[in-house]
Order: sequence, then structure tokens, then C-alpha cells
Amino acid sequence: MYQYDRFDQAMVDARVEEFRDQCQRRIEGKLTEDQFKPLRLMNGLYLQLHAYMLRVAIPYGTLSGPQMRALGDIADRFDRKYGHFTTRQNIQYNWIKLEEAPDILAALAKVEMHAIQTSGNCIRNISSDHFAGAAADEVTDPRPYAELLRQWSSFHPEFSYLPRKFKFAVIASETDRAAMRLHDIGINIVRGHNGDLGAAVYVGGGMGRTPMIAPLIRDFVPLDQLVTYAEACLRVYNRYGRRDNKYKARIKILVHELGAEEYTRQVEAEFAHLLAQNIEPPIAELERIKAHFAQPAFMPGDVETSQPDVGDGKFAVWVDRNTHPHKQSGYASAVISLKPVGGIPGDATSDQMRLMAALGEQYSFNELRVTHTQNIVLPHVRKADLFALWQQLEAAGLGTANLDQVGDIIACPGLDYCSLANARSIPVAQRISERFAANGKGDTLGELKLKISGCINACGHHHAGHIGILGVDRKGVENYQLLLGGSEAQDTSLGKITGPGFSEDGIIDAVETAADVYLRERQDGERFLDTYRRIGMDPFKEALYG
Repeated sequence: MYQYDRFDQAMVDARVEEFRDQCQRRIEGKLTEDQFKPLRLMNGLYLQLHAYMLRVAIPYGTLSGPQMRALGDIADRFDRKYGHFTTRQNIQYNWIKLEEAPDILAALAKVEMHAIQTSGNCIRNISSDHFAGAAADEVTDPRPYAELLRQWSSFHPEFSYLPRKFKFAVIASETDRAAMRLHDIGINIVRGHNGDLGAAVYVGGGMGRTPMIAPLIRDFVPLDQLVTYAEACLRVYNRYGRRDNKYKARIKILVHELGAEEYTRQVEAEFAHLLAQNIEPPIAELERIKAHFAQPAFMPGDVETSQPDVGDGKFAVWVDRNTHPHKQSGYASAVISLKPVGGIPGDATSDQMRLMAALGEQYSFNELRVTHTQNIVLPHVRKADLFALWQQLEAAGLGTANLDQVGDIIACPGLDYCSLANARSIPVAQRISERFAANGKGDTLGELKLKISGCINACGHHHAGHIGILGVDRKGVENYQLLLGGSEAQDTSLGKITGPGFSEDGIIDAVETAADVYLRERQDGERFLDTYRRIGMDPFKEALYG
């Protein structure tokens, strides 16, 4: 994984001291809240319903054992002994005191972490495939290119005040595990006709009140021109993006209103202009970055002899659901679920973070990943070690075997924390997981991705859920809309609202009703999404509304 050089460290250390001075001036009344707001947002500090919230960047979801341990220690020292992992592969602390915020940034800087550009109208944390560098189906590790883009975009003077926030995702396989086409720019590294690697570039995706799937604007950009092409895409957006209406300021609106063809034409013209300016970082810089992502020193092993005897118990279910094929024989990637039955999706206690740090060091070459589905991955685990790993996870309440099941729910913090929310997300997620654990249907449903947002901003990705739930305000009462048919994977689609919304009790029943329709109608091998696409909305509406 990438390690800071003296320039990275100096930049982060300088920002800590700068923000310490800004916080002190705010506390002393020398800055008003209006003056302080853009300064704190540049450092990932939000003012939520009950306290300040700090969002910490975890670039492309990759972190080390010492970094995860530091996150646990920060939760103890400055929060309420837990942190919340997010769909941007970051972590948030929900109970921060303003006077202590600079001390948190200083603690982060000691382990090569920060909160820079985790908020504001800038290029946010660049996300990637959480199995990057380990997945058997990738054409290359996409993280060096995500890191190159991170370095290019950090403090970029032209893109520090964009019309609206901006999000990249970078993957390198046909299987999309990062919701790539639902980003402002999605990059899929592919192999061209002559075998060379290049980038297929998608622009104009996003969630929120106007969800859109990004169209492909160029099917192959040579990787030694990737930064130049990204800059061309951003320049056209920065030139024409709306600044008079934040609801129409995202690049998805610009691409939609110009049309993908016209937007592409302007990007290509800007790209040709920039190529002549030679702004691309030198190849030597990319090679320097790549060296940080060299493969670990895997032990030689045969996939058959290294496979543990799983039997047919809980461990076997966990191996089946929570491990992923690895490119190295004898290894697997193991997913640690942060979704225990009745738990808060994405939350981990400080003790659990320290345990995961130790497990990463012991079993996964000192490397962990955060997934966009709010779980944690140990990317490089010997199959022979899986049982020992699972035993420790199970003892700590981290052994739930529910990856991509109905209990593996994505949920935003909702009205329990967020000042933008209209409804609670966390209690709904908890009750749904408890309902399906109690009735036993969760084990029979197979892959069913459920996502919950507490407002139209869609931080819970409800549009992309096989089943999605959107909390809204109906005359002061929380109301929940049910959506069906979304997907954030390579078969990207947006869910459709079934009809009138439900109360909190009603939405729990409605999710079970939708699951029952699937169980009744599914054919061999069909996921919930497949059955929905085959039979359409009508059978579900009939069951839900009569």
C-alpha cells in the first residue's frame, strides 16, 4: 500500500496546524459560524444534529493494521468508543468536540491519514474495488491509478471549488464491486484489442434526488494519458456546471442537459488541447507509485491441499458467503461483516477495530480494506488460516455470515445523527435484520441487496438496492417508500417506487411481502433481481397493496 513521502507528510502536518489555528479563532469568537463553515468542511468536519462529525479519508479503502488500530484509539479518546464505516470507504466519528478536532487530525497524521477533501465542492475520496490486487478476475491492480488520481486531485487549485462535490471510482474487472457507473466519473481499466491496458471512462452518474447511470464517453484512454483525460472531463464541468442551483450542479445534470454526445465532443476538444500542454505526470512517477502496491510474499501452496475442512456447520456457511476467490493459489479474501443481526450497519467498536488491526497483521500481510457496502476485508488470507481467523471473529461478534444477503444492509446514519435526514434509517435496518433472522427466510433468499436512505440525498444508495427504502417526511411523520429492481453492479439499474409509502411497521412488513413474492415466483438459479426483471412490478404491487 502507498506510504507517504516527505512531501505528503509535510502537507498533512501543515494542514493540522492551520486547522488548529482556525478552530481556536472560532472558539474565541474571532470567526463566525458562516466564516468557519467552509474551513471546517475542507477538513471533513460537519455540524450534525447533536455534535460535530468528522469524516476521515481512507483512499480507495486501503489501510494498514497500525492505521486501523489508530482509528480504534481515536474512537476511545475522542468519540464514544465506536466509528462508522461509510459507502465512500471512509470512517466517520459522530460525537466530536470542536476543541479536540485538531488533536484528532494530528493523531491521524502520525499514521499517514487525514480528513482532507472528505467534504466540500471538491474531488472527494477516490473509491475502488475492495478486492483490488487480490481478485482473480481483475486485469491489473487499479489502486496505483486511483493513487495517481488522488495525488493529482489533492489541493488541485482549479478543482478546489467545483460547482458541486465530485466522486471518482476506479476498477479493473468486468465485475463491478464499487458502483462505478453511479459515480461522477467511473473508470474501468480494460485490455484493448492489442493487449495494452487502457481506461473505459463513464461520466455523469450519481444518486441523490435525480439518480442517473453514467454513460460511456470513451471506451479506451491509454493509461499514460489518464490524468490528462480526467482533467479534460473536469474542465468542461467546471466551465459549464451550474453554480446558481445546487440541485442542478452535479455533472450528471450537465451531461444530461448537454447530451452525452455533445459533452464528449467538448471533452475530446479539451483533451486534445491538454495533450499539447503535456500535463501528464511522468511515467517514472507512476512506476514509483506502483512499487508501493507490489504483491505480498505469498507462501507457495496448492489450492486443494490448502483448503480447510469446513464441514457443514457455521464455519462452512461463512466460508461460502464471506470469502472471495484470490488470484494466488492457496489464498482467499475474507470479508468481515459489520452487520450482526440487530446491529447498526457499518459500526465497529474501538475494541473490534483493534482486533481487526491485529488480524490484518497476523493473517493478511498487514492490510485491510473498507468496502462500499460498509464491511471490512482481509484481502490476502491463507485458506489454511481461515478457520482460526473465523474463530476469533466469531468470538468478537464479527463472524456473521451474511455477505450480499438480506441482512447485509447498507444504511446511512439517518435522522439519528444527520441534520439533512427526514427519517431514521438505523432502526429500520435493525428491525429488518431481526425479522429475517427470526423467521428463517434470510437463509433461503440468497443474494438480495437491501439499501436504506433517510433522505433524498441517497447516502444509503437506495436507488441501487434490489430492494431500496427511502425515508421521507409526510406532514411531520416518517414515511418510507419502497423501491424494487436497482443494482450497483455491472448490470447497473435504478430501482422503481412500488407505490404509496409505509409507516415504520409497515415497511418492515412490506420488505417481507416482497421477499415472499420472490420466493413464490423464482425459478432455478434466479436472484431476487432476476425474478423482478422477469415478472415485473405488478405481482409485487398486487401483494403489497391488493
